[in-house]
This record gives sequence, structure tokens and C-alpha cells, in this order.
Amino acid sequence: MAERALLLTNGLLATPNAKTAHGLIRDSERYTIVGVIDPPTAGRDAGEVLDGKNRQIPVFATLEDALAQVGPVQYGIVGVATTGGILPLEVLFLIETCLQNGLSVVNGLHDLLNDRPTLVQLAAENNAQLIDIRKPKPRADLHFWSGEVFRITAPIIAVLGMDCAMGKRTTARLLTQACQAAGLNAQMIYTGQTGWLQGGQYGFVFDSTLNDFISGEIEHALVTCWRETGAEVLFIEGQSALRNPSGPCGLEFIVSGNAKHVVLMHAPKRRYFDYEPHWGEIPPVESEIEIIQKFGADVIALALHTEDCTPEEARQFQRDYADRLGIPVLLPLEEGLEPVVPKIRQLVEKTVRYAD
Repeated sequence: MAERALLLTNGLLATPNAKTAHGLIRDSERYTIVGVIDPPTAGRDAGEVLDGKNRQIPVFATLEDALAQVGPVQYGIVGVATTGGILPLEVLFLIETCLQNGLSVVNGLHDLLNDRPTLVQLAAENNAQLIDIRKPKPRADLHFWSGEVFRITAPIIAVLGMDCAMGKRTTARLLTQACQAAGLNAQMIYTGQTGWLQGGQYGFVFDSTLNDFISGEIEHALVTCWRETGAEVLFIEGQSALRNPSGPCGLEFIVSGNAKHVVLMHAPKRRYFDYEPHWGEIPPVESEIEIIQKFGADVIALALHTEDCTPEEARQFQRDYADRLGIPVLLPLEEGLEPVVPKIRQLVEKTVRYAD
């Protein structure tokens, strides 16, 4: 049984900075989320705060309130993913309270808890653990690219985004689940800390990996997953965006991960990278597709992140992009990913015929 955990957002739940919490509110196989600590939204359901769907995960103003109502809890999970991975001061105070109450703390930020002597001491005094997911792997555990990825016969599909925080991980999970529900052996490779927190079995944390070994870690995760599960289709969670200047990323999955197919994510109303005008405007979808094609991959669908859109606007964007691009345009959270499953099944069947 998954161990019980509280999410620590402390004022950030209703912001994009809490995307780690958002993912765990939607779905987790590793932990059972029993509550969220977030004073501004206390008294509401976390799912309702996130997207209007009640998920029976209450929000509390304090840790003490939560522990008095939800029963035994083993973990507090840092539910924020800030720019640069810096630990917010308000969350630090909450971590100290968790440790004082005997809860172990799971942290996905670059700001490592085990680098703070006061927290290490507090954890020891209360028989608790500090678990830093983004702690870099030892050199001996890293893999260098070898070319083994070319032995994989299943189609590899990367979920890439036009910008950060587009819902790439969520879409990759939903695609995997939709294919599994349709009878396909689909598996997902996580590449961020939230993917691990949600229970991902195959993957690595991209942005805490030494650059020389990123290609090898992509390959190793894909090859290991394919060999151990017999996957018919593999999905890779993308990171950042091809042209976001704060962290350009994505071609590694196509070139080193041999992903010949892409589901591309776009937020129609977002104009600038990371909402920052001085970072530059997000280019047109057509130009992104052209770049991906030049690197040898085919964009099989566009998935829309409908932030700031009314339901009517979202569906109008869906129709407009379908007319412009001639490919399926998906609304992952509103309509699910089932419409693209027949296309993925065709890729699987084509790969099987080719292999035979």
C-alpha cells in the first residue's frame, strides 16, 4: 500500500509554482495524498483548487490541523517547483514543523535539504528522513550513450512543449493510461522529479544529471523499460522547450532517444516564454513542427494547454489548429487522449509488420 503523505505548498497551491503538487493531486501510485498545507486555500478541496474537480483531498491551514484530522502520515512532500529550484522560506518553516512531528520530508528541488545542517540535526532528533530526489547520481551509476536504443522495435513518442509548464508530464501519463485502457502495452519514461513521485518505474531526473550522461540516461531508461516490460509503445516525458532560452531542451529525446514521433504541447494564449516578455515571444506552432521534422521526427498530434481559455475558446482553438495543421488536436484535461489512440495503434502495428 502506498504510504500516506501531505503536500507542502504553503501559499503557492493556486500558482504554476506548485506544479509538483498539481501532478500528485491528479495521480500518484507511490504515495497516497491525504491533504495539502496551504493557508490561502484552506477549507477547500485540492482538486477543486486545481481544476474544479473534487478529489477528496482537503486543504489545511496548518500541519497541526491536518494531523488532527487525517490520521497517521509518514511523509511531507515539498509540492513546489520554483524557478532555479530554490526552496521558498515559507516552505522551509513548514519542513521544520514536519520534522518536529516525526514526518520524513521528500524534496524535489535543487536546494537540497541534506545540505542544511540544522535540518539534518532536526531529522536525526526526530527519527525522520530527508529525501532529496534531485541529488545527482554517483558517477558509477550513470550511463554513457552506446547505440543500444536503435535495437528497440517499439515506437518511441516524445511529449514536447512549446514552453515550460505546458503539462508534458500529465499528458504523457494520460497517453500511457489511454493506450493501456485500449489494450496496448504502453510504458512511460519519466524525466523529472514529479514523475518519480507519481510512481514512475523507469526514468531519471534530467536536470540533475551531468550533461555528458544525459544521452546515455535517456537510452538506458528506454532500453531497460522495453526489455523488462515488453512495451509495444514508449512515451518520454519532455522537459522545458526547444527554444525557451532559460533551458532549451527536447532534441535530446529525438536524437539520442530515437523518438521518431512527437506529441507537441501548446498554450494558445501564452505569448512569451515563461510569461516573461524580455525572454522573447513563443514562435508559431508551424515553425516548431518544421524544426522537429528536420530532426527526423513526425508530429502526430498537437495537445492544447488551455490556461486562461473559456471552454468555448478552447474548442475554437482546437478547430482552428486542426484546420491549419491537418493533425489531431487534443484537449487532454477536457476530453482525454483517446482520440489519438487509433493513430498510435497504427504505429504499433506498422512497427510489428516491419520487425517481422
